Amino acid sequence: MTKIKTIATNRKAYHNYFIQDSIEAGISLTGTEIKSLRSGRVSLGEAYVRPEAAELWLVNAHIARYEAASHLSHEPRRPRKLLLHRKEINSLSSRIAEKGLTLVPLKIYLKDHLAKVSIALAKGKKLYDKREAITRREVEREMGRTLKWRKSPRR
Repeated sequence: MTKIKTIATNRKAYHNYFIQDSIEAGISLTGTEIKSLRSGRVSLGEAYVRPEAAELWLVNAHIARYEAASHLSHEPRRPRKLLLHRKEINSLSSRIAEKGLTLVPLKIYLKDHLAKVSIALAKGKKLYDKREAITRREVEREMGRTLKWRKSPRR
């Protein structure tokens, strides 16, 4: 049985993009980065994945400095290499180039004590798509409140 502990999620990704396919990738970290990640000091808000020289790199993910380390610890926003099979990298890179898609990280988690990143192919939403999603969510929330109110035994 695999034990999965979610460290950080990218909630902005679901608001800004239509998520298509997701894939699990390993991430190459230094010692102080993994210690900081285990303590939950990670932000994926502005992060994205960039293909470069037949490799995938996680860019702009913020992993805070580990407090117990010396002043020579890691740079918080440095690019980090993602670990995937060559076929997966080539497939994702070609899909990005031809269809105008992008790769965004969805979440960072620990799976059997290994740091993993869930990345997804995504297509950007237009402003009217975002507005439509917000109104749909508000209508569903209001319907839920109404149904909950009608079912309450206090009436």
